[in-house]
Amino acid sequence: MAKEKGRKLIAQNKKARHDYHILDTYEAGLVLTGTEVKSLRQGRASLADGFVQMDAHEAWLYNVHVPEYSQGTWTNHSARRKRKLLLHRVEIEKLESKSQETGHTIVPLALYFKDGRAKVEIALARGKKEYDKRQTLREKQDRREAERAMSAIRRKQRA
Repeated sequence: MAKEKGRKLIAQNKKARHDYHILDTYEAGLVLTGTEVKSLRQGRASLADGFVQMDAHEAWLYNVHVPEYSQGTWTNHSARRKRKLLLHRVEIEKLESKSQETGHTIVPLALYFKDGRAKVEIALARGKKEYDKRQTLREKQDRREAERAMSAIRRKQRA
């Protein structure tokens, strides 16, 4: 069987980009059991309530839902267990010091396979206020309307 190449997305946390200002992103490996990997290969996971917490100079991923493997037996994993993240010592120290600051948190953005290994993209983030969220939505909508207008003009010029 040939090794997988590239990046295969499993789950994405779009709400995190809406709720937080992303300051810095990191790629981390995950410590998983066999049934968790098989369940992820079926493309089933949810990052909606996930967060990262530092404990004794280790990074742990909490509340990420990886459903039980359908063909699993008594060796199946629990769906919302905490999972250890694999990061370099320097990255852990930086994240630990930054997350101690007021208003900063670490959130998972994406879960994917990279060259056959499960990875999670985590971000150091600062929470947005309600008016920031509205402003972001307004900017996105304005950008969309401008693109529509430009494409309409291009269509008329071609005709």
